[in-house]
Amino acid sequence: MKPIRLRSLPEDIRQEIKQRRRAKGWSQLELGQKASLAQRHISGIETGKIVPRYNTLLDLLRVLDRDLVAVPRELLPAVQALVRDYRNRNVQGQTDERPLYAVDDEEGDPG
Repeated sequence: MKPIRLRSLPEDIRQEIKQRRRAKGWSQLELGQKASLAQRHISGIETGKIVPRYNTLLDLLRVLDRDLVAVPRELLPAVQALVRDYRNRNVQGQTDERPLYAVDDEEGDPG
């Protein structure tokens, strides 16, 4: 099997980096300083012009309180659903954790 060389990072990873940087209120320069990278390197990564090495990507994501995880393909839909739920809760301002079996007040008492 011939290794595949990416021409750029996938769009969703680039957007995650950019969104997290902005959510922290950091400029590209500030993120670069925290990750020991030049501002132009951060810009190149966010625009897809630069594909960082694996260890550079890990360092960059960890500075942004993110991580890469190897997930078995059959579990990917479940993991994506968890991430989607997490993002939706944060967008709606719901930061408290709820058990999966919790009943919303609007649904009423089941019995």
